[in-house]
Amino acid sequence: MLSAESAAVVRATLPAVAGALDEITTRFYGAMFRDRPELLDGMFNRGNQASGAQRRALAGSIAGFATALLDDPDARPDTLLDRIAHKHAAVGVTDDQYTIVHKYLFGEIAEVLGDAVTPEVAAAWDEVYWLMAGALIGREARLYQDAGIEPGHIWRQWTVVERRTETLDTVSFLLRPADGKPAPQARAGQYVSVRAPMADGVHQLRQYSLSSDPGGELRRITVKRVTGAAGEPDGEVSNLLHTQVRPGDELTLSAPFGDVFLDDPADTTTPVVLVSAGIGCTPMTGILAHLAALRSPRPVLLLHADRSPTDHALRTETRELVGQLPHARAVFWYERPGEEEPNSRADLMNLDGIELPHDATVFLCGPLPFMREVRGQLLRAGVPAKRIRYEVFGPDLWLPGSTA
Repeated sequence: MLSAESAAVVRATLPAVAGALDEITTRFYGAMFRDRPELLDGMFNRGNQASGAQRRALAGSIAGFATALLDDPDARPDTLLDRIAHKHAAVGVTDDQYTIVHKYLFGEIAEVLGDAVTPEVAAAWDEVYWLMAGALIGREARLYQDAGIEPGHIWRQWTVVERRTETLDTVSFLLRPADGKPAPQARAGQYVSVRAPMADGVHQLRQYSLSSDPGGELRRITVKRVTGAAGEPDGEVSNLLHTQVRPGDELTLSAPFGDVFLDDPADTTTPVVLVSAGIGCTPMTGILAHLAALRSPRPVLLLHADRSPTDHALRTETRELVGQLPHARAVFWYERPGEEEPNSRADLMNLDGIELPHDATVFLCGPLPFMREVRGQLLRAGVPAKRIRYEVFGPDLWLPGSTA
């Protein structure tokens, strides 16, 4: 609960703080990594640091949390907090790191805003920070407890059983625990982090969705090679996995996390709509495979958009899984249609004429522009916002409640 005194101060200063957050977070990361370079080893994504995505996500989460507190001081933005908590758990964040972040973040707030940061302003924003941090610490503790692991001790070695080329730029890796012990429990739609050593000795983490049924002893991730555009660097981990990892090699994986998953696999009636574009198909394929393994009678509608059938990773498998479900159907859109999918639709995804099942749970994943556009189409078609669940690869720059 945000105190009335702090709420008044935060409301008055939010425009100034929000307007300066990009500069504040830029300086914050620079100062923190200068003094604590070990945090760059296996904790933060250098690509997201270079592109600015990480600092924009941090700035957006702080502003979003503060705004939510002002809208309802007694409530918590659960969707935002749950998403961040899962992302943090997947990289092994621990309680003590919130104190480190607080030190450098508030140091830069004082530097950037100068005399505007009076003791009253500092105290109010300090209250906001620790309300957010406390909520996240509690959620992350429960996630670690549910996973049966100690906070931060998320890593385990896995052996690559099989490597399969899906498209020219996408490869799947089938994995088994290297220690011979049972695989950790996972939910269809969740992801794992891969921790990989780079040539300079620094470890980098990336999250990859589980693209097969997570109910057995094997796990599969499907990795698209990231090629830098507009001067951005190529993806470090995806390129390493593509060029160096072969069957028999070992990978370091986290326990599975992610707040977007099939809630109740035993549900036999609630319709499921799976909407994706590009490599966003991976969590959808995992959900579809789990439903097929259960022989679920649920109505399932799968909608996918891609550049062409040959660019569509897991396309053949998706068709086979849909065929195994008694009440499932799929519709594909391709910018460049091909004879491999003669009944597909041309151009970008357009839901006009698509009959969406009533009261469905909708799962959405793909590039941010795609998700914004299709989410808008879903809302206009009458799908309630609360029934649309989305997964973002990388820092979440699209805050819950966004409609544009």
